[in-house]
Amino acid sequence: MQLPRDVLIGHGVIESIGSVCKDLKLRGNALIVTGKTTKDVAGKKVRDLLKDSGNNAEMVLTSSPTMEEVERVREIARNKDVAYLLGVGSGRSIDIAKLASTRLQLPYISVPTAASHDGIASSRASILDNGRKASAEANAPMAVIADTEIISEAPYRFLAAGCGDIISNYTAVLDWELAGRLRNEYFGEYAAALSRMAARVIIESAGSIKPELETSARLVVKALVSNGVAMSIAGSSRPASGSEHMLSHALDRLAPKPALHGEQCGVGTIMMMYLHGGDWQEIRNALKTIGAPTSAEELGIEDKYIVEALLEAHTIRPERYTILGNGLTRSAAEKVAKVTKVIE
Repeated sequence: MQLPRDVLIGHGVIESIGSVCKDLKLRGNALIVTGKTTKDVAGKKVRDLLKDSGNNAEMVLTSSPTMEEVERVREIARNKDVAYLLGVGSGRSIDIAKLASTRLQLPYISVPTAASHDGIASSRASILDNGRKASAEANAPMAVIADTEIISEAPYRFLAAGCGDIISNYTAVLDWELAGRLRNEYFGEYAAALSRMAARVIIESAGSIKPELETSARLVVKALVSNGVAMSIAGSSRPASGSEHMLSHALDRLAPKPALHGEQCGVGTIMMMYLHGGDWQEIRNALKTIGAPTSAEELGIEDKYIVEALLEAHTIRPERYTILGNGLTRSAAEKVAKVTKVIE
């Protein structure tokens, strides 16, 4: 199991970055991987704090999370004799830093500026490889420094998307259990229980998750870190990624303008819970209460792409058995989307 050694969640914890590096015995040149927006949100501050604590730190700006960007960051890190990396951002920068550090065999620290998905603490990186989104195996961060003051100031849409990603644990675990029964796949009770608990906490707290509240940011970040831990314990993304994630990846391929990953996973969870014969209305109500999308219209995606994604989802990871089996018929796909009110 690969687990973060230090996890700091709370108001102003970004100020502790120097002491965290000292605690982890991280010395030498640091490379901060961040984006154009997150550079001003936290990237510059991280650089200044590291320099104040006696560490040399340089910054590299990244855009889309592609293998080309990972290679570019690797090359910069090698040329600058970097000893460790820091991913500072809402997701893309963290995934690039995570994969680049893994391939360089160097440690990295995760500094999220938004709580939009569970990649902040996991050992998986979502990356575009030859134009297709893929989940690549990577090392877990040595530390997670999640400043709730910064995260609560990010657009609320990101936090709501993070809730959708956590709630999707429900159907991910059901798919995992199904694969255990029908395909004799390994099923880990402990990782599954941790995953379910994170989803349950978000559903039960749906009414108290609000914009610009640090308590909301703290709750969601803790659940996202739990997701990362569950995946590390399982040795795969199974506890937090099933048919609903496959649907999201299919939408990324098919829709002209996909929504956020967590938003699509949330909507996917409604439909997959219906297929599992579970309480899909509870999922839908919780997402509505939080303010996350529950329909194609709210995702900003045409109905036809939802149906096409349902038909294609089972091909995304054919080795991963889910409730989708060998695929839905068109009439079944239309029915599940209409019954759950995802499409008109």
